[in-house]
Amino acid sequence: MAELTDERIVQSWSRNSDPWVAAVRGREIASRALVTDAAIVDAVRSCTPRIGVDLGCGEGWLVRALPEVNMVGVDAISGLVEAARASSGSAGDFRVMSYEEIAAGTLQLSSDVAICNFSLIGEESTAGLLRAAPTYLRPGGSLIVQTVHPLVSCGDAPYADGWREGSWAGFSTDFTDAPPWYFRTLASWVALFIDSGLRITSLREPVHPETGKPVSLILMGQLPG
Repeated sequence: MAELTDERIVQSWSRNSDPWVAAVRGREIASRALVTDAAIVDAVRSCTPRIGVDLGCGEGWLVRALPEVNMVGVDAISGLVEAARASSGSAGDFRVMSYEEIAAGTLQLSSDVAICNFSLIGEESTAGLLRAAPTYLRPGGSLIVQTVHPLVSCGDAPYADGWREGSWAGFSTDFTDAPPWYFRTLASWVALFIDSGLRITSLREPVHPETGKPVSLILMGQLPG
């Protein structure tokens, strides 16, 4: 079995950037089309930001969805950043940068809001990114994380932090070598925010309109002003 690591996540996404762009732009992911895309846009707009940064921006859809915000999009995968630049015109400033580089203070922004939309699936890379919040958020700025809902995504495995094998089930056969992901309980997410100096201001659980079950968890935290 291949090792479950943050490095393997980046390797997998580098190989799957083209099919991912096609899936997002083709609206092939039902939960996004029905619930989670609108949920993250609403969460960002509730902060009425002037300047924002999308950490793990992928092909740039969220930057394009927020034309009223001066957005920076950052991703470690060069293929995704190239796709974002090609489709976004003058909307957004896109940069290739790893979470480790951001954790080391390379990004250097003073944004009103930072967004991680289903982009935090690693272990130490996630913790390092949150600890570095003062380097990309202004005092009083907000960090918004949308992730899989821990209770729903846990499956039959124990409800405990730990690495899980990934899957492209439900996606096209163009995808290969699914990235692993690090499962966190709700308590672990809350502790990570608090330990990073972020005060949790809101916790949202977007619900699927057909199943009535939560499809994601949105945590909003604020740096001290």
